[in-house]
Amino acid sequence: MACGFRRSIACQLSRLLDLPPENLIKSISAVPISRKEEVADFQLSVDSLLGNNNDHSRPDVQVQATRLAEKLKCDTVVSEISTGQGTVNFKINRELLTKTVLQQVIKDGSKYGLNSELFSGLPQKKIVVEFSSPNVAKKFHVGHLRSTIIGNFIANLKEALGHQVTRINYLGDWGMQFGLLGTGFQLFGYEEKLQSNPLQHLFEVYVQVNKEAADNKNVAKSAHEFFQRLELGDMQALELWQKFRDLSIEEYVRIYKRLGVHFDEYSGESFYREKSQEVLKLLDSKGLLQKTIKGTAIVDLSGNGDPSSICTVMRSDGTSLYATRDLAAAIDRMDKYNFDTMIYVTDKGQKKHFQQVFQMLQIMGYDWAERCQHVPFGVVQGMKTRRGEVTFLEDVLNEIRSRMLQNMASIKTTKEVENPQETAERVGLAALIIQDFKGVLLSDYQFSWDRIFQSRGDTGVFLQYTHARLHSLEETFGCGYLNDFNIACLQEPQSVSILQHLLRFDEVLYRSSQDLQPRHIVSYLLTLSHLAGMAHKTLHIKDSPPEVAGARLHLFRAVRSVLANGMKLLGITPVGAWSLLQILSLSLLSLFLSLPRLLA
Repeated sequence: MACGFRRSIACQLSRLLDLPPENLIKSISAVPISRKEEVADFQLSVDSLLGNNNDHSRPDVQVQATRLAEKLKCDTVVSEISTGQGTVNFKINRELLTKTVLQQVIKDGSKYGLNSELFSGLPQKKIVVEFSSPNVAKKFHVGHLRSTIIGNFIANLKEALGHQVTRINYLGDWGMQFGLLGTGFQLFGYEEKLQSNPLQHLFEVYVQVNKEAADNKNVAKSAHEFFQRLELGDMQALELWQKFRDLSIEEYVRIYKRLGVHFDEYSGESFYREKSQEVLKLLDSKGLLQKTIKGTAIVDLSGNGDPSSICTVMRSDGTSLYATRDLAAAIDRMDKYNFDTMIYVTDKGQKKHFQQVFQMLQIMGYDWAERCQHVPFGVVQGMKTRRGEVTFLEDVLNEIRSRMLQNMASIKTTKEVENPQETAERVGLAALIIQDFKGVLLSDYQFSWDRIFQSRGDTGVFLQYTHARLHSLEETFGCGYLNDFNIACLQEPQSVSILQHLLRFDEVLYRSSQDLQPRHIVSYLLTLSHLAGMAHKTLHIKDSPPEVAGARLHLFRAVRSVLANGMKLLGITPVGAWSLLQILSLSLLSLFLSLPRLLA
C-alpha cells in the first residue's frame, strides 16, 4: 500500500536529513497520473522541508533538490530517483507496485486507504454530528437535501476512521413559526386534509398564514400569542403542536429511508424550552444578561456595545430564542456524550449565529466550546418556503425513479431486474449526490431540473454504470481466475496508471478528513472510472490466456472495490451488475461507452 512505500522512502531520507521518518511521511505525496507522459509514483517537496522560510529562493530549492537526489540510492523498493520543480521524485519497482497494491486492496477490503500511516496515531474520538434538522411541519424540499447528505458524508467518514459518532437530527420544532402555524391552522386548516396528506396541507397553511400576517397585524399578534401559550404549557396549544410534530417525523423517517440516511437521536428545540430558562439564569448570574428598553434580553459579546456583537437571547414577552435553545442543547450534549468534537452542518447564513453561540459558551465558562465546529455550505437558491416557491425533494426522487424505470422498460432483455424500484432509486440518488458534491460546499447553486437529469460528463450515473460494468466482469468470468495472478501480466501503461491512481486513495481520504469536503473523493472516483473504462476497452479478458485474464480480472476487481468504498462514504449504495445495465437506455449506454476525456 502507498503508506508502506512512503515509509520506505522516509526511512532512507531520515538517515540523510537526520529527521524522524514520522516527520517526513506527510511530505511524501503520490504523484497524480497523466495521460501525456509516464510520471513517478511519489514526490518529496523540498519546500516542505524548508518550511516557510522566505530566505530560501526558488533556485536554492532546486539546487537542494538536486543535491538530495544525488545522495539517495535506489533499492528493492525504489527503482528510479529524479528531480522536478523543487521536488525529488521516486519511481517504485513496477512488480512490487503491482503485487503490493492489488494484495492490499483485496486484504483490506472496505478499510483500504484507511489503514494508512497518514492516519497512524490518530486518537479515537467521540464525535457528535448534528445535521439535516428540518423545521417540523414543513415538507422536505431540495434545499434540505444539502445538510442531510453533507452531514451523512461527514458522519460516514468519521466512522470509517474509527471514531465513535453520534448522529443527531435537531428538529426545528419550536419557535415563532409554530405560532404562525397554530394560528394558520385555526384559520385555514382542515382535519381531513391533515390526515390524508399532512405535510402538504401544513405547507399550504404556512404559506397562506404568512401572506395574511404580512397584511394583517391581528394575525401576526395571534401568532405571537399562540407561541406564548406554547411556552407557558397551554394544553390545547401543546396538543396541536404535538400532532404536527408526530406527523412530520413520521414523514421525515420515510424520506430518510429513501435517502439511506439514519440518525441515532431525534431531538428538537422543544426539548430545551425549560433548560433555556436555566441558561438565561446562568447568564444573568455571571452579569452577562442585559435588558433593553424594549424588554428583550441580550448578551453584548464585544463588551462595548458594538451592535454587530449583540446577541438577543430572550423576547420581551419572556419566550426563548434559537440561540438560547442552542446553548442549552450544547450544554446538555456535553453532559450526555462528553464529546471531543461536535459538528454542526448548516448553511452559511448561520455562520454568525454559531460564532456567537460558541463565544457565549466560552464566556459562560465552558472551555469545551473550542471543540464545537460549524461546517457551512452554500444554499440552493430559489427555495422560498414562505412564498411557496419550492421544489419538493420527494418530487425529484419520484421523477428520477420514474425516468430510470421508463429507460428500463424500453430495453428488451430476457433477464429481469431484481428490485427495479430500489435500483432506480439508488441510481437517482447517486445523480443527486454527485452533482451536489462536485464543487466546493460553500458555493451556492440554482436548482435546475436539467442539472439533475444531465447525462453527459461526470455524473453519479456514470459512477454507478462503471461499478455495474466491473461487477458484471466478475459474474461473467467467475472467481476461478482470482485464486492467483501473475504480476508480469500487468505492466501495460493502462494497468500502471490504474495502480498509480489506487496508490492515491489514502491521500484523498486524508485530505477530505482534514477539510470535510467530499469533492476530493468525487474527483478521485470519477478519474478512476475513466481509467477503468479506457482499460476495459484494451485489456480484454475474453479470449486472453488464462494467466493474462486472471491478472486483469484482479485489477478490475480492485478498481470496483475501491470505487464501491468511495461511493459508500459519499452516501451512495453501489448497484449490482445487471441492474443498472438494464436501467440505462441504449443511447445513454453508447454515450458512456464512448468515455469522455480522461484528464485535462
